[in-house]
Amino acid sequence: MPYLFTSESVSEGHPDKIADQISDSLIDHFLAFDPESKVACETLVTTGQVVLAGEVKSECYLDLQKIVRRTIAEIGYDKSEYMFEANSCGILSAIHDQSPDINQGVDRANKEEQGAGDQGIMFGYACRETDNYMPLGLDIAHELLMELAKIRKEGKEMTYLRPDAKSQVTIEYDDDNAPVRIDNIVLSTQHDEFALPQNDTPEAKKQAEAKMLDQIRYDIIHILVPRVSARFPERVQKLFTDDIVYHINPTGKFVIGGPHGDAGLTGRKIIVDTYGGKGAHGGGAFSGKDPSKVDRSAAYATRHIARNLVAAGVCDEVLVQVAYAIGVAKPVGLYVDTYGTSHINLSDGELGKRLVEIFDMRPYAIEQRFNLRQPIYRESAAYGHMGRKPQTIEKVFYDGNGNEKRMTVELFPWEKEDYVEKLREVFQISAEKVG
Repeated sequence: MPYLFTSESVSEGHPDKIADQISDSLIDHFLAFDPESKVACETLVTTGQVVLAGEVKSECYLDLQKIVRRTIAEIGYDKSEYMFEANSCGILSAIHDQSPDINQGVDRANKEEQGAGDQGIMFGYACRETDNYMPLGLDIAHELLMELAKIRKEGKEMTYLRPDAKSQVTIEYDDDNAPVRIDNIVLSTQHDEFALPQNDTPEAKKQAEAKMLDQIRYDIIHILVPRVSARFPERVQKLFTDDIVYHINPTGKFVIGGPHGDAGLTGRKIIVDTYGGKGAHGGGAFSGKDPSKVDRSAAYATRHIARNLVAAGVCDEVLVQVAYAIGVAKPVGLYVDTYGTSHINLSDGELGKRLVEIFDMRPYAIEQRFNLRQPIYRESAAYGHMGRKPQTIEKVFYDGNGNEKRMTVELFPWEKEDYVEKLREVFQISAEKVG
C-alpha cells in the first residue's frame, strides 16, 4: 500500500546549526595546527551570547573569540537588528583540559591499537533513491536550504532573506518503496520586515503581514523551487508537479529568528545530519568531536560501507551498524540489514562477517582510511554529513599567535565509491548487471 515519508532540514543560520558550525570550526583549527589534538567542544548560542564548553588536549594555542566571530559572520549574522551579531556578541569560554582517565583509553604506544573514544553504536545507510544514495526527501530538503542560502548571499533576488530557515519534504512511495511524487513541501524562512503597516491598527498590521507572506510564497514557488528542481536528474524533476501542497511560513511572519528567537546547542540535529529518519541512528552527535570519537568516525565508516555496497550492486538498500567498547580498538559487533534487497547468495549475517574482513573498523584504521585528521569538519556541520560530494579545496587557518596556515584538504572522503570494484570482485557481481 502506498505511504508517505517525511524528512526535514535546517539552514546554516538555524541556532543549532550555528552551534555545530562553531564547534567544528574550533575542531578544524585545532587539527590544522596540531593534528593529534583531542577535542570535545560544545557550543550554546542565544540572544547576543555564545558559550563554549568542553575538553581539549592539544599543543596549539588558538584565539577562540576570533574563530567564533569569523564563523558567525560567514553564516550571515552581521547586522545588529538580528540581536545576534558577529562583532558584538559576548563569548564565554569554559574549555579545559581533557580527562587523563579518558585519554588513557584512547592513546596507545602502537597507534593501530588506539581504543575507541567512547562506547556506542553507529549506523550507516544507503539506498538507490538518488544518485548520491541518499533518501530523496532529505536530499530535496537539504537542496532547498542550500539554494536559499545561495540566493541570500547573492543578494540579487529575495533580498529580504535572513539566515534562519527550515524545510520539510514529504514523499509518496508506491508498493515497491519507490518514490512516485512529492506530496508537500514545508518551508519557513526568516525575513526582514519589508512591508510596514500604514498605522498601528490590527487591520493595518494584518495587511502588511499578508503582503510579506504573499511575496515570500510567490518567490519560494517561482524562484527557489525551479532552481532546486533543475539540480536533480529528469526522473526527480518529474516529481515537482503543480499538485505539491506548499506550507510557506505557516505561522505567519518570521522576523525574529536565529539565536534571538531560540537558543541553539551543538548536536541537536542528528537526524538532519544523517538520513532524515530513514535507517537508524545510534544517538551520538558528530560536531565538536575529533575523529578519535567513534560517534563521528565510525558513523562515516558505516556510511562508506553502505554507499559502496549499494553502488557495487550488492543490494539496493542497506543499513550497517557497528558498536564499540570505550578504550577497545576492535568493534564488539557489525550488523547488516539489506531489507530483502540483496543480490548475492549470502544471508545478511554472512554478508556482515565478510565485510569485517574487507573493512578494518578499528578507530585508527578508520582515521587513516579517510585521512580524518585533516581540518575538514566545518563544511559538514550544515546541510548534512552524508551524501555530499567529495572535493578538494584550500582552507586558511589562524592560531592565537598571529600565524596563518593554508592547507589543501579533501572534504567528505567517506562518500567515495572506492571499494566498488573490490566488492564486485569479492561477491562476483558484474558491472553490466548493475547498470
